[in-house]
Amino acid sequence: MTVPTADGGTSRAIVVDRPGVHRLVTGPVPVPGPGEVRVRVAAAGICMSDREVYDGHRDAAYVRYPVTPGHEWSGTVDAVGEGVDTRLTGRATVAEGFRACGTCARCRAGETSLCTSGYDETGFTVPGAFADHVVVPARLLHPLADDADLRAAALLEPAAVVAAAVRSSRPEPGERIAVVGAGTLGLLAVQLLAASSPAELAVIDPRTERTLLATEFGATLIGTPEDAKELHGRYDLVVETAGAPSTAASSCLLARRGGRVVLTGMFTPGATGIDPVLLTLNQLTVRSVFGAPSAAWAFAVRAFTAGLLAPAPLISHEFPLERYGEAVSLVGGGAPGTGKVLLRP
Repeated sequence: MTVPTADGGTSRAIVVDRPGVHRLVTGPVPVPGPGEVRVRVAAAGICMSDREVYDGHRDAAYVRYPVTPGHEWSGTVDAVGEGVDTRLTGRATVAEGFRACGTCARCRAGETSLCTSGYDETGFTVPGAFADHVVVPARLLHPLADDADLRAAALLEPAAVVAAAVRSSRPEPGERIAVVGAGTLGLLAVQLLAASSPAELAVIDPRTERTLLATEFGATLIGTPEDAKELHGRYDLVVETAGAPSTAASSCLLARRGGRVVLTGMFTPGATGIDPVLLTLNQLTVRSVFGAPSAAWAFAVRAFTAGLLAPAPLISHEFPLERYGEAVSLVGGGAPGTGKVLLRP
């Protein structure tokens, strides 16, 4: 357990007391407990899940108020707790968000994002990285290269989600692949999928400025949902990243007979269902992704280190902690030119 105590300085954090109410607090620098590390936060991304926490739209089972949000982040280890290798001090790092138990059947099978011991995640049920410091179990760290761009590394959490989708879909060279959605997940997916040498890599999104950015990452065809009607039944693999009410169903329409569909978007109640007749007659394989297991995190970090992932161009705005309210209001607002929004403590 992390015990906040003075160690020669203070630490600031955003606290969302309840939906729509937040404050910037200053207190003692937290001290890591046994098996934990303290990380000085370099950058933390704000995603739609964080906006849902602020607006009160996140399922009550997946948030615990008051909370310091922040599950997409990077930083540098500046203190270690009892039993932790002191050589981690000074290392650039990211860390998994799910506090998986490591002992249940799903964890032992490597599916740590499906831990059956109960949901617990940094930034939702325990303090996250919209702060000067964040404390996490050392076992969840994924250290980075000494010269890593920590600003870009803040996007490794969504990259790990995309990596889970790519690993489960097993793209093969020469396949036709479509990505539905050109948000952060979609553009990261384009980068990873381009590395598999597809014959065609299409990106479908109503926002032209986002699909044009996708061409810089390897997309060979871009279009709107209206354009996509001409592409039904074309793709070996379809990776859905938008989480819009209709995109699960429309993604299945893009897949060829015997094709594969991976759903990574977070859908809300009332989303259009997938036609079971289509699934049966076309023998589609449909998978979903919720979070990222440890292996996907390792995959994403390797791709980042090797230069296959370049998240920095996705960042459009950066704010200090004091401007959290302004920053979170941008996310999901639909303003042109808004990409990934970062907090920089």
